[in-house]
Amino acid sequence: MSALPVYRWRLAPEGLATFRQLRAIGLRPGGQQVVAQLERPRRRRGPLVAFLYRVDLARPVRPMTPGRWAALERANAARRVCPECGQDAGYRIPSSLGMCTPCAYPEPPKPG
Repeated sequence: MSALPVYRWRLAPEGLATFRQLRAIGLRPGGQQVVAQLERPRRRRGPLVAFLYRVDLARPVRPMTPGRWAALERANAARRVCPECGQDAGYRIPSSLGMCTPCAYPEPPKPG
């Protein structure tokens, strides 16, 4: 059984990067195993943990194909349609509401 080396926040050695850091420079882990972990201490809770990968073994991010772009557009369009009224809300409908804001908070009738 082998344990991963643990580094404190901002003290990881050169040549190691988190998933987000790899993405920022246009790379992906590419199937490699996690080589270390990074821990950021927090008060009253457990530490934040991020896994580290070797930058020299990382591969370039695969480019988006036209089919993937089309699928992404359809998925985003579906998230804009209110299931209650069927209208395009003009924004992504929050999953906490499950419907557009006018349907979730209808205006009460005015007295008089």
